[in-house]
Amino acid sequence: MTEFIENVRTSAAEMRGLFPATPLQLNDFLSSRYGAKIYLKCEDLSPVRSYKIRGAFNAMRKEIAARKTELFVCASAGNHAQGVAYACQYFGVHGAIFMPVTTPQQKIEKTTVFGGDAIEIQLVGDYFDVTLSAARDYCERMDAHFLSPFDDSDVIEGQASVALEILEQMPDPPDLVVLPVGGGGLSSGMKRFFSNTAPQIELSLVEPQGGASLMAALKAKKPVILGNLDTFVDGAAVARIGERNFYILQDVPLSSVHAVPEDRICGTILEMLNHEGIVLEPAGALAVDLLADIADQIAGKSMVVVTSGGNFDFERLPEVKERAQRYAGLKKYFILRMPQRPGALRDFLEMLGPHDDIARFEYLKKSARNFGTVLIGIETSSAEHFDTLFEKLDAQGFAYRDITNDETLAEFVI
Repeated sequence: MTEFIENVRTSAAEMRGLFPATPLQLNDFLSSRYGAKIYLKCEDLSPVRSYKIRGAFNAMRKEIAARKTELFVCASAGNHAQGVAYACQYFGVHGAIFMPVTTPQQKIEKTTVFGGDAIEIQLVGDYFDVTLSAARDYCERMDAHFLSPFDDSDVIEGQASVALEILEQMPDPPDLVVLPVGGGGLSSGMKRFFSNTAPQIELSLVEPQGGASLMAALKAKKPVILGNLDTFVDGAAVARIGERNFYILQDVPLSSVHAVPEDRICGTILEMLNHEGIVLEPAGALAVDLLADIADQIAGKSMVVVTSGGNFDFERLPEVKERAQRYAGLKKYFILRMPQRPGALRDFLEMLGPHDDIARFEYLKKSARNFGTVLIGIETSSAEHFDTLFEKLDAQGFAYRDITNDETLAEFVI
């Protein structure tokens, strides 16, 4: 175990030639809200706006030192790809980065900027499984080194440097560290490091509700593949926790692992942006979002919250706002049965309060019948306003159906 700690220290020292330690900042906004001393470990401020650069750097550094290869391969459409690209440029080695054909152009361009002439990007497959298979086939043909995003001992060492920096940046170890879990590279590295340097530190691990692979593995006592995966939190939505990662995490109490809803994370993204000017991607906001669930456990504590990434595509902002409003009950969609008579629309509009706003209004079917079907979306300033609206609709005999949380129907009509 001493060897692991020394390897992490060596990795962190070598990283200083690439980038300085990421900031550890006391956040007054969150500290005041929860009555705790809350620091943010800002991995969103690394050169690639994610902690992924750490693991890629360490694995590449050790492979080059062993003179095994100077050709590296990875499969990723996100932060891992950017970390690999940046490290390839730094070391002057060549990288082949495989991405799905469906990868947004913004991510391709960003990876290209970080890697320059040191990398080539290959777009293969509509789905990541196809991309991954192509990357591994290429790696075998070219006798290259495959850089796993998390299930790799050198990557785990690199990610553990976050824990080392936290202890170096604080006068005393924190009572609690909250960090996100995807494939398990960051969480397993930090757990292993803290367990052997500051075992008194509590850990709270958080996953997206639609990708809780660690929670599923702990219940099954082995890594399992999730049947359904919600990929909205793309930086942490992993169908199966890594083998090496689970080996380290297998004794984490289930009570210390939490799953938070994707739509609520959207509200946290907006709040941190609007209140603090901090740009977080969905995975980067995971640990901050958990604070609402553990508020009664953290009062008076000193704690670190790891903001793991800030690669947010602002083209997603309308979707994030939409999901946040729906989760908070501030926006709803209805199928409304509207009487086909003069004044019916006016009667409906008069039921709306001063803070109710029509965001969508569309006749779904036009006919000569006595009633027409309307899709309507309404935004309001308080969820309680909908109770008032429902009472008015019921009193005047308007037939309606709330489809806000009907995922199947909403997918087609919203």
